Amino acid sequence: MIGELGRRSSTALLIHSALIQAVTFLVRPATTYRALELDVPGFALGLLAASYAVFPLLLALPIGGLVDRLGERRLMAIGAAVVLGCSAFLLLWGTSVPALVAGTALLGAGQLACVVGQQAVVANNAAASRLDSAFGYLTFAASLGQALGPLAISLVGGAAVRPNTQAIFLLATAMSLVLFLATFVISSKVSRGSRAAKGGPKGSAAALLRTPGVVRALATSATVLAVVDLTVVYVPALGAERGLTAATVGLMLTVRALFSMLSRLGLGSVSRRLGRMKLLIISLAISTVSLGVAAIPMPEWLLFVVMAFLGLGLGIGQPLTMSWLSAQAPEGQRGRALALRLAGNRVGQVVLPSVIGVVAVGLGAAGVFLASAVAVGGTMLLLRGVRLDD
Repeated sequence: MIGELGRRSSTALLIHSALIQAVTFLVRPATTYRALELDVPGFALGLLAASYAVFPLLLALPIGGLVDRLGERRLMAIGAAVVLGCSAFLLLWGTSVPALVAGTALLGAGQLACVVGQQAVVANNAAASRLDSAFGYLTFAASLGQALGPLAISLVGGAAVRPNTQAIFLLATAMSLVLFLATFVISSKVSRGSRAAKGGPKGSAAALLRTPGVVRALATSATVLAVVDLTVVYVPALGAERGLTAATVGLMLTVRALFSMLSRLGLGSVSRRLGRMKLLIISLAISTVSLGVAAIPMPEWLLFVVMAFLGLGLGIGQPLTMSWLSAQAPEGQRGRALALRLAGNRVGQVVLPSVIGVVAVGLGAAGVFLASAVAVGGTMLLLRGVRLDD
């Protein structure tokens, strides 16, 4: 169980976490394939990736305040409803670039509400000494969803280089309906953040940003998540350049997600033994090397190995930054702190794909992986002097 949640609510929360990621990691590669069907230029794929973060960037901080006032479960239900509507919209009308951009932006908004609610449930129900473990379980479930989404593409796409995107959007709609229904299995008693906010200390995003090391930690989190996004968008492009089938690409994304899951098993004990900072730096180093190597032409089986190491490296940073910010935030402001982290992530998701897409134009998908390696490697310099172990 997670914190003080009952078994039923804990299970429903983990299912909710897995499903929102499964839908996201199913829909976003599908929009890439649909864009390729529409002969969208390569650089525009970066803009499609960035559109996912536009609405969430504007809504992140207000949603953080809402979850502290209104409660986590209500926010999760709203987010799930938006994701359901987005999936149905893409199924029925996702036949143009503007429609794909709009659908992707709505998906980002719904996913944000679900994730902020899920993380606030953990932050408000887990003991401080168990935060790493609790967020490890939550992000383990998220990684499971990230593996199931691409796996579904493999099953639907089969041996085709470009899968049946209409079938994928239909599957996403059905999964989104289950996501919405799962919200109501979680007990309404988990909404402790709303009660804490009424009598708890008031604060602002600016005050949280003044906490020593917060900005650099947020930059690290944003970079890692943006690179995860880039792999979702550009692994299909890399596969198309190298003649890999849609099934192979889907399995590669699944392998990356599965090894992200493995990196989160026993995260609490590993973090206590090595320290958050040392563990975070190790994960960034693995990610940097893996991204750089992925740009080199290699046999198909070796690219699977690279994806596995990339999953290990990218899988650790997110739960560590979640638990650290939750521990630092005053009670009643944890939703706001987690939303601030997600807002920073969205800045990275807007800026990094667009910049890297422009920088790497003419170099193809391989250039995107090289530029991503430089970005992740640079975050290790940002972390000098930051203490995440307090």
